Amino acid sequence: MNKWWLTIATIVGIFVLSGCMGPDAQGWHYDQKREFMQIVKEDTYFSLCGDDALLHKVEESGDSRLMSRLLVRYAQHLANGCIDTAAFKAAQKARESDDFKTHYELYEQKVDSAKIEAALRAGASIAAILKPYVPRYREFERLGEAYRAYRAALRSGDGNVSRALLRKIRLNIERVKLMKPLRYDNYALINIPEFKVRIVEKDKTVVAMRVITGKRNMQTPIFGENLKYIVLNPQWNVPESIMRKEMIPKALKNPSYLKRHHFVVRRDYNLDSPEVAFDPTVAKQYLDNDKPIPFRFIQPPSKRNGLGRVKFLFPNRFSVYMHDTQAKSLFKRKVRTFSHGCVRLAEPYKMLRYLVEHYTHTSWEEAKKMYDSYETHFITLSKPLPVHTAYLTVYIDDDGKLREFPDIYGYDKIQHLVF
Repeated sequence: MNKWWLTIATIVGIFVLSGCMGPDAQGWHYDQKREFMQIVKEDTYFSLCGDDALLHKVEESGDSRLMSRLLVRYAQHLANGCIDTAAFKAAQKARESDDFKTHYELYEQKVDSAKIEAALRAGASIAAILKPYVPRYREFERLGEAYRAYRAALRSGDGNVSRALLRKIRLNIERVKLMKPLRYDNYALINIPEFKVRIVEKDKTVVAMRVITGKRNMQTPIFGENLKYIVLNPQWNVPESIMRKEMIPKALKNPSYLKRHHFVVRRDYNLDSPEVAFDPTVAKQYLDNDKPIPFRFIQPPSKRNGLGRVKFLFPNRFSVYMHDTQAKSLFKRKVRTFSHGCVRLAEPYKMLRYLVEHYTHTSWEEAKKMYDSYETHFITLSKPLPVHTAYLTVYIDDDGKLREFPDIYGYDKIQHLVF
C-alpha cells in the first residue's frame, strides 16, 4: 500500500512540476512561471525598465496576478522602449521654430493584455509571447551584447568603461525599440550621427557608404518607409521654403544667379509649362511671408543638377530622399551636416547598380542606357526595401567594435531613460 501511494505521489509531483496539471487561476503554467522569472531576472530583452520593486514583490509572494502585471509591463517596455517619450515630445516641441526643423517619429505599438493572457492559458512559451515585440534589427542584438559585456566590465572595475558610456549604449538600445517594426530580413539603415548608410540582408552588410545629412537646424527626420522608385537623371523642383529663404534672395542679389546655375522659371513644376520671366519686383513680395509663390524654380537634368544623376524615393510626408550630389568635396569632412534634410550619397552609382540588379526587374544594361541618356527615367522596385533614418550615437560594426559618434542633433541630451 505504501509503495502504491508513493508511486501516485511521484506521478502527481511530476505533473505539477511539468505544468501538466493545467494553468492556475491567472492562466500561468509552471513552466511559464519558471521561464518568465529567468527572463526578468536576467533582463533578457532589456525591458525591466525600473520595475524592480514589482519584480521583488513577485519573487516574495509568487502572486500570479502580480506576475501577469509584470509580464504585460515587460512586453510594453519591449514594444515601446524605456525612454520618457512624453518629456521628449515636449522638448522637441519647445525647440521647433521657423528656423529650426526637427522630427523624430516614435513607432509605439499597442500591447494587448487580453491576448497575452489568452496565450498564457493556451500554454505558449514566454519567449513566444514576447516575440512579436522583439526588434528584428541586428542592431538590437549587437547593442544588447555590448551592453552586457560593458556592464560586466564596469562591475569588475575596468577603468576603460564609464557609467556614461553604459547609459549611452542603453539609450541606443531603447531607440532601436522605437524604430518602425521590421517585417523583412532586409533593410537600409541611414545612421545620421555616423553619416553612413548600409543595406543589410540577413544580418549581413551588402552595401555601405558615407552620406551627408541635414543641417543642425534643418535636421533629417527620423522615420521609416519603403523604397519604391529610382529616378535617373532627375530634375530638381526647388521647394517653396528653399526658394523663399535662399534662392530668391540670391537671385535678387545677383541677376545672373539663376542662369549660371541652370535654373529655369515656370508656372509649375512641369518643364513644359509656360516660361516665366523672373521679375525682382514681383519676387520681393514673397520674402519673409507665407504667400503662395506663383512661379517655380526648376533645374533640368544635367551634369550640374543639384540632385546629381540619380535619386532614390521612399515616399514620405517630409519629402526626404537619398540622392547624388555635385558637392563631392564635402564627403571629406568628418561632420557632414550640409543638406536641407535629404540624404546625399557618396557613391550613388554603386547604390544604383546594386538596387537595379537585386531589387528590380530591369537589367543593368537597360538601366545604364537610361542613365547615359540624360533624360529622366523611373524604375520601380520589384520587392520591398524598408529605409530607416536612425539616430544611433553608438554602433557595433561588422568587425565587432563599438564606435561612438557626436550627438549632432542633441537627442542624447533630451531623451531620458525612465529608470
